[in-house]
Amino acid sequence: MTAPVAIIQPPHSVPAQGLGDNVPRYTSYPTAPHFHPGVDAVTVRGWMDALEGDDEISLYLHIPYCDRLCWFCACHTKQTRHYAPVATFLRSLHKEIETVGGLVNGRVRAVHFGGGSPTMLKPDDILMLGKALRERFDFLADASISVEIDPNDMNEGRLDAFAAIGMTRASLGVQDFDPKVQKAINREQSFALTKSIVDAVRARGVLSVNLDLLYGLPYQTSESVAATVSQALTLAPDRLALFGYAHVPWFKKHQTMIDEAWLPDSAARLAQSRLAAQIIVDAGYEALGLDHFAKPQDALAVAARAGKIRRNFQGYTEDQCETLIGLGPSSISRFRQGYAQNIVATGEYQKAVDRGQLAIARGIEFSLDDLARGWIIERLMCNFAFSAIDLVERFGAVGQTLLCEASRLAISGAGRFLRLDGESFVVPEESRPLVRTVAAKFDRYLGNGIGRHSLAV
Repeated sequence: MTAPVAIIQPPHSVPAQGLGDNVPRYTSYPTAPHFHPGVDAVTVRGWMDALEGDDEISLYLHIPYCDRLCWFCACHTKQTRHYAPVATFLRSLHKEIETVGGLVNGRVRAVHFGGGSPTMLKPDDILMLGKALRERFDFLADASISVEIDPNDMNEGRLDAFAAIGMTRASLGVQDFDPKVQKAINREQSFALTKSIVDAVRARGVLSVNLDLLYGLPYQTSESVAATVSQALTLAPDRLALFGYAHVPWFKKHQTMIDEAWLPDSAARLAQSRLAAQIIVDAGYEALGLDHFAKPQDALAVAARAGKIRRNFQGYTEDQCETLIGLGPSSISRFRQGYAQNIVATGEYQKAVDRGQLAIARGIEFSLDDLARGWIIERLMCNFAFSAIDLVERFGAVGQTLLCEASRLAISGAGRFLRLDGESFVVPEESRPLVRTVAAKFDRYLGNGIGRHSLAV
């Protein structure tokens, strides 16, 4: 398989066509707007029954609460100043863990705590969740446990609790260190605070630290983004994620608190992303996929060099599990047969799981065409290329049909986005920032009027 190649080009070399496209982020294919209620709890129970004891699985726990609402956020979460709703939710989450754990065979390779803010949980509740998971699921001895951290939430007790349940990776939300930008997105967080939490998780034996940065935020300039990246690099993170802010106020109403006049345009966003990427690569990190970077010895970089980097709802990952089981409201599971999403509304989710039911609201069952197109899209998003030989060997006649589509695309006017190089179709270096637009060319569902998406860059 073609390994990812990171070549940073100056902004003017990127084709202007595609900069303003609104396309999915392709953390799944088919994408979530195309899920439907025809996939229900009965369907998913059958998919769970098909798992075997030696299958390796991953778990994702969605904590749908924050103690403050960041205006840039597009996650399924709600603000609460009181812990009582969180405590009630946790009782239901324990019930779901009990129910799903009783249905699922397989060994847990990885756990990811996300949200919302999992770090707003009380230490005792963190310990109880860790205990419940290990009681209900069969964990591999070297299972990884990743935690999304809001540094503003953290204290010694929470740090100790996450360390006690086996945290192996900490992912800290940074966004930007510029006070003006922070105020505009309601996320004030000093560099000193961020550094203290990085130091604290490392002191507890966590060997992998990730920092999440954003470009395209209100009042950001190339110079301010460069300053934030340079500050972040002084913390020597093992990984960095450099995401483009997704302004989707039709989906997340609190984003209306951000005046669109404050936002950089597409060309400015591209300039910010390319300058930030150049600084990170010059510091010795390897560029992986569209927006991730890692030290050469990090597991994600090692997986990328072996052609094994993957993409799921948490972004780029070295996780090779075919099954990802989501727990908590709105969480999405992936089985060999398809995707399934839990009920989004926390109250309705709690009613379902408290009755001992699976909280499935909708999903989609894969066709062979879905699997083949999903494979192409994932390879493009991860490696900027896919093998024509692999495509046909994996998917037969369906792969052959898609090979013809790719060939037509490569020889058409869109060839500046996709070219045939030997036996592989490759996104040219100058077009790699637009890889989501290239992936969209293989999306059979896009354009049917369902769902709206964020800018390609």
